Amino acid sequence: MRLMGLDLSLTSTGISINGVTSVVRPKTRGAERLSDVTKEVLHQCLENEISCVVIEGYSFASRSGQAFSIGELGGCVRMTLFECNIPIIEVPPTCRAKFATGRGNASKGEVISAISAKTGIIFSGASGNDECDAWVLEQMALTKVGLSAYQWTKEQLSAFEKIDWSPMQNLMEKNDFAK
Repeated sequence: MRLMGLDLSLTSTGISINGVTSVVRPKTRGAERLSDVTKEVLHQCLENEISCVVIEGYSFASRSGQAFSIGELGGCVRMTLFECNIPIIEVPPTCRAKFATGRGNASKGEVISAISAKTGIIFSGASGNDECDAWVLEQMALTKVGLSAYQWTKEQLSAFEKIDWSPMQNLMEKNDFAK
């Protein structure tokens, strides 16, 4: 089973596969941008034989103008993954932050700092937040199946309680992750 962490953004979508992060930076606008990001996410899924995508859920604190556009992007990506039978685990932003830091209301900077302190991985630059978030989402799934290389506290693991892991449970029943 191959997992992908995905932090959707109109300008810098973060992707993490096998702990390696990258970003999709479309130079287009409008519907063409939605298509470009969706196609690249699908391309990465197919090229890497992704079994399940762990995607950050919608942030209801987003600026109102951006909320519609990011909702459109989320809808396009989710529909495409659904049509390709790639299961999606949706993680609320507060659960991602809690897993990374132990606190659901941690800022993006606090998430990066906590992950860097724990792992030695440095996420920096304009896309640092997006790459870090995607990495954390992938780590959440790896932890869920017992394959994370890192130890997480009980408080951090309590972030799992509000996540519907059933799409992954179905895959876990079909696969042996210990291989």
